[in-house]
Amino acid sequence: MTETLDLIVIGAGMAGINAAKKCARAGWSVAIVDELPYGGTCALRGCDPKKMLRAGAEAVEAARRLKGKGVTGETRIDWPALMKHKESFTDQVPESMESGLEEAGVQTLHGRARFTAEDRIEIEGHGEIGFRHALIATGAKPRPLDFPGAEKLIDSTDFLNLAELPRRIVFVGGGYISFEFAHIAARAGAEVTILDRGGRQLKMFDADLVDMLIERSRAAGIEIVAEAAIEQVEDADGAHRVIYRKGDENHAIEADLLVHGAGRVPAIDHLDLAAAAIETEHGGVKVTPWLESPSNPRIFAAGDAAASPGKPLTPVAVFEGKIAASNMLKDKRTEPDYTGVPSVVFTIPELARVGLLEGEARARGEVYVSFTDTSGWFSQKRLGESHAGAKVIAGTDGKILGAHMFGPDYAELINVFSLAIKLGLTAAQVKAMPAAYPTGASDIGSMF
Repeated sequence: MTETLDLIVIGAGMAGINAAKKCARAGWSVAIVDELPYGGTCALRGCDPKKMLRAGAEAVEAARRLKGKGVTGETRIDWPALMKHKESFTDQVPESMESGLEEAGVQTLHGRARFTAEDRIEIEGHGEIGFRHALIATGAKPRPLDFPGAEKLIDSTDFLNLAELPRRIVFVGGGYISFEFAHIAARAGAEVTILDRGGRQLKMFDADLVDMLIERSRAAGIEIVAEAAIEQVEDADGAHRVIYRKGDENHAIEADLLVHGAGRVPAIDHLDLAAAAIETEHGGVKVTPWLESPSNPRIFAAGDAAASPGKPLTPVAVFEGKIAASNMLKDKRTEPDYTGVPSVVFTIPELARVGLLEGEARARGEVYVSFTDTSGWFSQKRLGESHAGAKVIAGTDGKILGAHMFGPDYAELINVFSLAIKLGLTAAQVKAMPAAYPTGASDIGSMF
């Protein structure tokens, strides 16, 4: 292949697919390439399949919470059947994504890509391609681990494809992946432990609500060990033994399965960026505020691969991909607006956040903070839930600066606060919103 394209997109996840379609519909010649099935991490190896599995865990937990309150009998998860439920969604994604791209006029390619010059790329099985612009949207991969035996850990992709769920599972790391998967596995009957090197877990979320989540996690049977530095992993009679240091002492725990949940990094190592004079920063592709490479203006980056201010979240990847495409098409310097982007840890119940943390808000000046334990409210009582809370932060002008929530269905409710922050609404304006009753949204007026 010796053609020169207007745009080559590397990575068929949400950032890449949205950008490719936008440019193709504008009349550009566009190709997209990925060495993995089309759809990206979120649709195939992350957000969506995780929530498919979580549905089973939610059902089991709901029945357990209401045991003795009108619900009887033993509810359990059939893991292979739940996995088939997940596959009923994920199996359709690659073909659907690829056909949608082709309908939009995008050429779809498969294979590993690497740059060979500032305006050329080589794709395995397709040869070299010239381009006027390239978008790097290769997403992220598990962070490399450096202790002996680290190769024995599986990653999140492998966990989401387990044919059977082992009895004893250790999750390494105290972030999203470990907590979300631990809550699923515990409801499915596994003995679950989280080993975290740090003293505090889920650092990007409100500390008071994280404490509540940890307490709830332990009540669900999940053991959480903080300040646990792993020394090595060794074989132990067909299983694994994890040796970790806590304080001045070494400890050991045996497990049938070890899962890597210790963070992710941009997946750009294989691209040979130096050949195209592309600089990196903080592990990702260095970009200007409008997502262009400052060292090679032909190149843009979006999503988890870019060292942008955006959080590694699917909505961010989507709008960064669209803005990068618009800037390439129109030769503009439009900057993404990251205001009001919510994030959620899909434990049971879930932990949600939008806007500033309390410490961040106080550092900017005087603020009003309302922290409410909502565990005794009707919304939780009807479900038998024991833990829930909300924290809302507003400025002296009344505008909402941040909202933090832990409880059933709060992943949906956080979107109300996301809109409020995006539009610059005051607490009084949000409290004045009439809501259907009784719903989670009808609780908002009592939260601050």
